[in-house]
Amino acid sequence: MTAEAQPAVEFGHVEPLPTHFDDLDLMGMVHNTRYPILVERALTGFWTRQGFHFENGVYSQPDVFLVVAEFSIGYLTPIRGTSTIGVHLWVDKLGGSSATYGFRILSADRSIVHAEGKRVHIRLDQETRRPTSWTPAARAILEGLRKD
Repeated sequence: MTAEAQPAVEFGHVEPLPTHFDDLDLMGMVHNTRYPILVERALTGFWTRQGFHFENGVYSQPDVFLVVAEFSIGYLTPIRGTSTIGVHLWVDKLGGSSATYGFRILSADRSIVHAEGKRVHIRLDQETRRPTSWTPAARAILEGLRKD
């Protein structure tokens, strides 16, 4: 199925990603430890295109300085072999300094949900390392990913 023929999502964003041979376990399936990396790569790709990135030791925006406070995943259907997958990302809850992402790892045609879960980000102040508010620019992007 081509990218143009993929069913639209009603909320959030789907980031296409490849799986590679080195992602596979001895049974030819994507290893369970690679799924969090796929989510990380999807978030990095999405935010980089929005102008939020880390390059040459420099944060492009203060909101890039954050920690993951929680990550949970449920594995539903194995990804077999190498292929293109989609990581559907959205924001379930947005706080003053936190964002709770929901995610689903999908087949390229979006007909199969391989895994689903959530990931919580806390934005930190670079000097104090304490939670601090999202900037208006980041908050606007996060609001655009909201499920509700």
